[in-house]
Amino acid sequence: MLAYLVKRVFQAIAVMFVISLVGFAIQDNLGDPLRELVGQSVSEEVRQQLRDELGLNDSFLQQYIRFLGNALQGDLGTSYFFKEPALDVILKKLPATLELVAGATLIIVGLSVPLGVYTAIRPNAIFSRIVMGVSIVGISIPVFLTAILMIYLFSVTYGWFPSYGRGDVVHVFGYWDTNFATLDGWMHIILPSIALASIMLPLFVRLIRAEMMEVLQSEYVKYARAKGIRPWRIYFVHALKNTLLPVITVGGVQIGTMVAYTILTETVFQWPGMGFMFLEAVNRVDTPLIVAYLIVVGFIFVVTNTIVDLIYGLVNPTVNLARMGA
Repeated sequence: MLAYLVKRVFQAIAVMFVISLVGFAIQDNLGDPLRELVGQSVSEEVRQQLRDELGLNDSFLQQYIRFLGNALQGDLGTSYFFKEPALDVILKKLPATLELVAGATLIIVGLSVPLGVYTAIRPNAIFSRIVMGVSIVGISIPVFLTAILMIYLFSVTYGWFPSYGRGDVVHVFGYWDTNFATLDGWMHIILPSIALASIMLPLFVRLIRAEMMEVLQSEYVKYARAKGIRPWRIYFVHALKNTLLPVITVGGVQIGTMVAYTILTETVFQWPGMGFMFLEAVNRVDTPLIVAYLIVVGFIFVVTNTIVDLIYGLVNPTVNLARMGA
């Protein structure tokens, strides 16, 4: 375990270095940040003076080395628009995004496991066919279209749920304000969570079904049936445990992916999270905020994958973590 963690730390450092390099390299292609800072009426002389003050006229290598040195001290730059450290801006938006991902994860886990197991046990049942048909449709529909349809149906037509914002939140600590402490907060997070979950839910239902059907054909399941063990125990204790091994691996990656997918969901629902902030930063050419966002999302991916590998090792003790990290 210790050897694996050491290797993971070095891998994480290498990955974060590459992410920072790529993110920093693309900023020159996003446009001129001075356009949003000073507008069009400022003379060229003043523009050049500002570029010198911001270090924009330095070579790429000079800018990157300066950025890397500051990043090692926790300084990812200052947002041109918010006029405050980019990391602080992101940390203020991060709780909203994490709660949205948490809500979507609860929906995915709560529905995909029972639906996947049922469709594997009863593949020819009418309900199983309906679930598989709906899953194909769900995979095919983009998240922004699902979000728009849900707003039209449940907010505009019936008025059951609010269509934008976080509603009433309760301060927990630091930058963290939670939706889960008030009824209005729950009402605001339901539709965005369902929309975000619609990306991954069909995938996990089909994945669990396929893995479960394969496990049910294994010799130890046949032996358990021959011994007269109750079916529910075979399905949910013996078979499901082995079914979840590949699901955990895929799930860890997909949860990290959902953090990136929140851009569309947060934009449609005007959810004040990192995704919505990133899209606004691109429109404003707020390059320090864009680069900081890419680094934070990359860090979330690295941490998520490491945790998933550790969980995988705990669920399946035969896995050699040190060899996995090689």
